[in-house]
This record gives sequence, structure tokens and C-alpha cells, in this order.
Amino acid sequence: MENFTFSLPTEIFFGKAQIKVLGEEIRKHGGSNVLICYGSDRIKENKLFTVVTKQLKKQKITFHELNGIQPNPRISRVRDGIQLCKEHGIDFLLAIGGGSVIDSAKAIAAGYYYDGDPRDFFIKEAEVAEALPLATVLTLAATGSEMNGNGVISNLETQEKRAVGSPLLLPRFSILDPEYTFSVPPNQTAAGIVDIMSHVFAFYFCSAEDTYLQSSLADAILRTVIHYGPVVLKEPKNYVARANILWAGTLALNGLLSFGQPGDRAVHAIEHAVCAVSDITHGVGLAILTPCWMEYVLSAATKMKFYSLSVNIFGALSGRNDTLTAKSAIIKTREFFSSLGMPTQLSAIGVAENQLETIAQKTVRFGKIGTLKELAFDDVMAILKMAY
Repeated sequence: MENFTFSLPTEIFFGKAQIKVLGEEIRKHGGSNVLICYGSDRIKENKLFTVVTKQLKKQKITFHELNGIQPNPRISRVRDGIQLCKEHGIDFLLAIGGGSVIDSAKAIAAGYYYDGDPRDFFIKEAEVAEALPLATVLTLAATGSEMNGNGVISNLETQEKRAVGSPLLLPRFSILDPEYTFSVPPNQTAAGIVDIMSHVFAFYFCSAEDTYLQSSLADAILRTVIHYGPVVLKEPKNYVARANILWAGTLALNGLLSFGQPGDRAVHAIEHAVCAVSDITHGVGLAILTPCWMEYVLSAATKMKFYSLSVNIFGALSGRNDTLTAKSAIIKTREFFSSLGMPTQLSAIGVAENQLETIAQKTVRFGKIGTLKELAFDDVMAILKMAY
């Protein structure tokens, strides 16, 4: 296990009616003039926006709105948000939604104090030195952005989807009420489940040794998601199922699994490049690419990672042929994703074959990816062809 420093300063308010603390918490963190960031008008149709603004008004907090934030959030909307913040003297950001909205708020928070273009953070030409404080009201279990300092933004002009990370972008607090996820459509719920599992896989299939505790935590999150994933699709208003999925999504990428081990985010890197050129749903791309990546990196040196997944998560009997048991983990993963309604081929979701080379080039723009197995351009092309 590697050395690490442990700090998770984001305060979580989990459960029913926790929105009651919103105004007081914003005040506690110095907020008096808030920019509310959100995506569609669904939060107005289901009255969540009314509930939120009622809490702000109780504390005499002024607020403005930035709506229309899309999945695979755009850098152009981030620029709009920064401009709004400067025009209205915003001192606090509130993101209501899932990862796309939260990531946009993080980019706005970083860009507010930066004289250049916020795109610089995502192409490694600038680092976050200061940021506006922010909080979240989570409406989708998927990215874990409600309790980490990471954000991913798309640039349609350059067809890039890149990430930024900084402790300064950690939300001051996040409100996680499972009831706010009841109205999430089945396809988005399923894509979120895949995203959660992909985050766990990043640390499940890592090169570190002697990380028994982290591996056990990863096992627990995967078992929870596999158990409750089908339930929330069948019973979208099942509070217990939604609560377990919601908390699993947070724990999957709040740092708990990554402390002491490097992780392998190669699949995410490839999928970000796919999204950049085709604008597909993130979890859908992960569902297609993950089993293909598994097949490509499976070897004599890595098979015990897959063997463990097969035995501990999918219930295979231990003591049988190591290689066959390891391969069965890949089969079971693909089958589970398919059971959620996820496609299995890039060609089925509108990705063109002549785009694959561009995708591979964008994936390795800053060098090789992966830790379990390092991947260069040719490796990424091979995985993309398997997925096509």
C-alpha cells in the first residue's frame, strides 16, 4: 500500500428532507448571492427548484440562474456561467443535478478567478489557484462529483472531453436525498449504474499489491450496485434501493478506494474521447468499452484480478481453472450491462468506423494511459475495433 494523505472535507447531508439545511449551510460558508446551476426544467416541473429557492429566501439569499447545462457539459456554457458570476457579483455556486451540472459549476468556480480561458485548465496549460465555494443538490447517482474535486468538460470546437482536478473544487457540502432520484428516466439510471461500476473497476483492476481493505470495500460497492441496480429499474420509487445506489455512487469516487493505490482509468480516458467526437451518453460508452478493455488486458499477469471479480462478485466457485474463471468475469460483466438495457457495440449508437483513429489519437494525446497494462495508440485502436 502506498503512502497517502486522507482528507474528505465535503459535508454530506443524506436522506429525506435534508434540503432544510440548505440556506443555513450556504450562509455558514459565506454565501449571500448564489448562482443556481441546473440542466433541464425537470427540476421546476417536479418542484425541486421551488423547494430550493424557498430555503434560500428564508435566509434572504439572492440568487440567479444558469440553466441549459447539457450532458457532456460544454465549455461554452462554463464561459456563460463565469460571465454571469462577474456581472452579478456571485459569491457562491449551487449545482442542482448530476455530474454534468456539478462539473460545470466546478469549472465556473475555477474560472471566476482566472484571467484566461477556462479551457486552459483542461488542456494542462493552467492550474486552479483559487475557486468560488460551491455546494450540490444531487439528483442522479453516477459520477461521484458531489464529493470529489474532479470535473470533466467537453469542447465541441476541438472535439475534446478533458478533466480537471483540484482540492479547491471539492463541494463545501452536498445534499443527497434519494427521493430526488425517483424521477430519473430508466436509461439515465442504468447509465449511472454503469458509471458507478466503472469507477470501482478503476481501483479494482489496479497494479498495487497489499490493498486488501480497499479491495474489500470495492467488493461491497459492486455487490450493492449489482443487487440494487435491477431493483431501481423495476421499482423507481423504491427508497431503499435508490438510497443504496445513491450512496454507492458517492463512495465509488470520493477517494475512499483510491487512497494507497494508483487506479487504472484507461476505460474512462477512451470513453471521454469517444464522447468528444460523438456526444454519446457517458455510461453507455463505458458499458460498451469496459468488457472489451477487460478482454484486451487479461493475461497471465493480470488474470487473478479477474478471477477475484468472478468469485467475489459474480459467485463463481473458487478452485476451478484460473483462466476460465477469469474469463467468466468478463462475460458476466457484459451480461449485467446488457440486462440494464445497455448496447454492446459502438456502431449501434452512431459512432462511425472512420472516427476510431481520431478517437485513439485524442485518447493518448498526453501519452500512454493505464496502469494495469499501459496502452499506446495501437492498443487503444485494438480495443475500439473490438467494441465496434
